[in-house]
Amino acid sequence: MSRREGHQAEDKTKHSEKDVSSRGGARRKGRELALGLLFMADVGGLKAGGAIMSATETLDILFEQWEMDLAERRKLRAEIEDFGRRLFEAYFRDSVVIDEIINDLSHEWALERMPGIDRNILRMALAELRHLPDVPTSAAINEAVELAKIYGTPDSGKFVNGILGAYARREDLVTKTQ
Repeated sequence: MSRREGHQAEDKTKHSEKDVSSRGGARRKGRELALGLLFMADVGGLKAGGAIMSATETLDILFEQWEMDLAERRKLRAEIEDFGRRLFEAYFRDSVVIDEIINDLSHEWALERMPGIDRNILRMALAELRHLPDVPTSAAINEAVELAKIYGTPDSGKFVNGILGAYARREDLVTKTQ
C-alpha cells in the first residue's frame, strides 16, 4: 500500500472530523512538532536552542490536542520527537539558503510579509526536501499542504503547494519515487 493510499484509508476510518490534526502517523505528528518549534522560534524571536529546549513541553501540549492515550504516547513519543527535531535542526543548519529559496520562489511575497504559519511550513518542508532523502518528494509536499490547510488561511494550501511544486520542478525532484 502506498503512503497516499494509507492516508486515504485512515481518513475513511476516522469517526470524527473535529480534530483533523490527530490523523497520521508519527511522521505527520513529528512535522506538527517541528512546525510548532519553528513558529515559536520565528514569531517568538527565540534562537534555535531556546525553541528546541521546549520540544518536550510542546510535544506534551500536542499530545493533548491529538487526544492520544497514555499507551500511544509512550509508544510514539521517541519517534515523533526524533522526526520533529530532525526537521527543526535541518532547517536551522540551512536556514539562509532555505529562506533565499522561499524569497526566490514567492515572487509577490517577501518572506517577512508572509503569514508566519505559511513561512514556517515552507521552511519545514524545504528542509525535509533538501535534507531527508528517505521521504518521498510527493509525501513531503502533500503533508506540508495538509498542514497549511489545517493551520493556515483559506489560501495557504494553494500557496504552499505552488512554492513547493516550483521548487520540486526546479530541482528535478518530481521524478523521486515513493
